[in-house]
Amino acid sequence: MSIESELRVRSGNSCELCAATENLSLWSVAPKSGEQAEEAAWLCTTCQTQLSTTTEAELDVQHWRCLNESMWSQIPAIQVLAWRMLTRLSTEAWAQNALDSLYLDEATLAWAQASSQPAEDALVHRDSNGAVLQAGDTVTLIKDLLVKGANFTAKRGTAVRNISLVADNAAQIEGRVNDQHIVILTQFVKRST
Repeated sequence: MSIESELRVRSGNSCELCAATENLSLWSVAPKSGEQAEEAAWLCTTCQTQLSTTTEAELDVQHWRCLNESMWSQIPAIQVLAWRMLTRLSTEAWAQNALDSLYLDEATLAWAQASSQPAEDALVHRDSNGAVLQAGDTVTLIKDLLVKGANFTAKRGTAVRNISLVADNAAQIEGRVNDQHIVILTQFVKRST
């Protein structure tokens, strides 16, 4: 069973944070790789966009009231996401109260406290629009690409799911197209939301 299938079953095919039922996809909970279902969450586009924001002004505080329910999940990845978002929203009284009542075991708390932001000297993979790419993301090709050595052309609009990042080159990602594992330049993809 694929990770996405496991997450669909685990979540009842709804967002594991806000319970939305549309536009769902895998979200790797950094700094874990998301290569196992325990390291990932099944989230809606709204939650993913909100989790990706870097400025507090962009956060929809009312949307995150859903954490009053989802923070009680038994799944560590969901607990980590809830703790991180409640920490970001801790100036709100309801969020601080929820954070005060949330208990995480030592390993889960260490995971939650681990920086989900890349270190300043770490490589940051960005798509053609400048959006940060993470392992496990789905990207779409923005132009036809001739795949050298495989004798086929990857067509524009092709979705590449569950990408991995090339550790020593911020301009390259890896993924499967036509059952072939290939390296793709980040300038030719856009992150799917």
